[in-house]
Amino acid sequence: MENKNYHQYLDAVIDIAKDAGAAIMQVYGTDFDVENKSDNSPLTQADMAAHNVITSALKQLTPDIPILSEESETIDAGERNSWQLYWLIDPLDGTREFVKRNGEFTVNIALIDQHSSVMGVVYAPATDLLYFASLGNGAFKQVKDHAATSIHTRPFNMEKLIIAGSRSHSDHNLQRFINNIHVATGAIPELISMGSSLKICLVAQGAADVYPRLGPTSEWDTAAAHCVLKEAGGDIVDEAGKELRYNTKQSLLNPNFFATVQKSFNWSEFL
Repeated sequence: MENKNYHQYLDAVIDIAKDAGAAIMQVYGTDFDVENKSDNSPLTQADMAAHNVITSALKQLTPDIPILSEESETIDAGERNSWQLYWLIDPLDGTREFVKRNGEFTVNIALIDQHSSVMGVVYAPATDLLYFASLGNGAFKQVKDHAATSIHTRPFNMEKLIIAGSRSHSDHNLQRFINNIHVATGAIPELISMGSSLKICLVAQGAADVYPRLGPTSEWDTAAAHCVLKEAGGDIVDEAGKELRYNTKQSLLNPNFFATVQKSFNWSEFL
């Protein structure tokens, strides 16, 4: 893909993500209400507050680039499938973690060009932890007001595997995956449980080898961290080993996937 000047938006989008994070934290400290959406996933005032901050700011920053947010009104697939370039956002990824008040939730803002994530910002406001990347410019992590540092995936070693797993969605599929790796290699993988897109960022920063997601997610859950992982040396692939692509079908649901340091490896054999 041609490396256009996506990087020009990065500093502004980081500021927008932090502003959304501040709006989330204002709600976090209150006795907030929790509603259930039609798919039974939770919704709080923080989700909508962050959505409003992000969409308003992006409309000012790039008035000609459409926006798709988890909290948007439904946009007809025929309309959005015609978009070549658009913003894809999850204003509050990990609402279950937000409700549990464990801090493992993020603001996710991605720029998608021709079905691929070309810029991504992932911000965890409870810990002031930031990940960001743009196509061709590498991936970075910044903790609070310290200088940003470049991040890279770790060398792949099946004998010392570290698996990132969902804190709120762990199930028998993940356990079977781990058991099958143990049987095949004789080594028991280490499991790190984490909420939200932070699991993908763990792989990007070299703290885990693979995050298998063997259940439903939506495209806004992965897009921002996907760019971070790609720029760090990994990728997110489906069960056939093909890279996840965005806005190519009627549904916005992702297939089962592996966020991995070793994209050519056949993870599906352990399912």
